[in-house]
Amino acid sequence: MWEAAGNTVREALANSMAQETSRDLGPVVLLGPPGAGKGTQSKRIMEKYLIPQVSTGDILRQNVDQGTELGHIAKAVMARGELVSDDLVCEMVRLRLKEPDCKRGYVLDGFPRTAAQAGWLDALLDDRLFDNSRPTRAWPIVIRLDVDYNQLLLRITGRRSCPTCGRIYNVRFQPASVDCVCDIDGTRLITRNDDRLEVIQPRITAYQEQTRPVADYYQRTGRLISLNGDQPMDVVTEHIFRILDDHHA
Repeated sequence: MWEAAGNTVREALANSMAQETSRDLGPVVLLGPPGAGKGTQSKRIMEKYLIPQVSTGDILRQNVDQGTELGHIAKAVMARGELVSDDLVCEMVRLRLKEPDCKRGYVLDGFPRTAAQAGWLDALLDDRLFDNSRPTRAWPIVIRLDVDYNQLLLRITGRRSCPTCGRIYNVRFQPASVDCVCDIDGTRLITRNDDRLEVIQPRITAYQEQTRPVADYYQRTGRLISLNGDQPMDVVTEHIFRILDDHHA
């Protein structure tokens, strides 16, 4: 009897996994300021729906490391202390989205960062570049995580990371068992430079000035979904999964 029950559970899990891997999710865009939890939620979406995370930072580094034509151009631009242009970033993204692992969907990380990039992405998807046989366009599912400013500061300035295994803690919300010591390998925890107050305040200001127009763009198109990011992490995840599931029900 117990063996039969175990087989039933395994079959249910296998069927659930098959359903997740057989349907198209499409592009997913998570918006929100630094510390809103975009990284954590992106990883959970990837694990549940088995789709890749497409990071502009990773794409840029890969092109430079592999010495591609675009990488050579980007390397020269950065060597001059200049920002890589939208045109160059967009072309790298376009080539990445054509790869087979993006066919069912992907989570965009760090893109679109401007309203111009959001418009470019819509134009690319409207062209149905990747699969002309699809009868409908896969517009991005855009979810903005709204978090109170003071809560952001508490989250970010309280973060501590293990330089050995990379695990992240928070002295206020998720502390290590022993103060400032990693539970996994006993390494002394550190505060990353990006998590210091004097660094994070300008980053939040930059987000508000540069990235908020992206949310405004999707708001005008009626595709922006706002979610309370002040809720516990698991609750936010449940809401996101419900949004994605309902979108493709």
